[in-house]
Amino acid sequence: MAATSIVKRARRSAGVSAGRRTGKARRHFRLRKKVVGTESRPRLVVNRSARHLFVQVVDDGKGVTLASASTFKLTEGDKTEQARQVGATLATSAKAAGVSQVVFDRGGNTYTGRIAAFADAAREAGLEF
Repeated sequence: MAATSIVKRARRSAGVSAGRRTGKARRHFRLRKKVVGTESRPRLVVNRSARHLFVQVVDDGKGVTLASASTFKLTEGDKTEQARQVGATLATSAKAAGVSQVVFDRGGNTYTGRIAAFADAAREAGLEF
């Protein structure tokens, strides 16, 4: 998918200002050109919404999700603390699926706040980026 079509689709979506949407779409497209999950090192995908954090470990060769976690059912703590809990949860479920090394796809998000808290917790729980 071309960068222009991604930017056009980002402009049409509702919610956030057009500049922020297109910037995130461009960063994600630039990142996805380089980051590809394989069977030995699947891709760790992060999707951050205003309220929740959704993460998956994906084998792009087969198109299969190996492990996933989210803050959807968590109620304790603030959003950053919930992101830390999701990082630990995902690391244990990925290890149960036989995955110890991943390629980190931050989804166009900047590496601060909830994204960094999630990544640090996943690393502490034994997942290698």
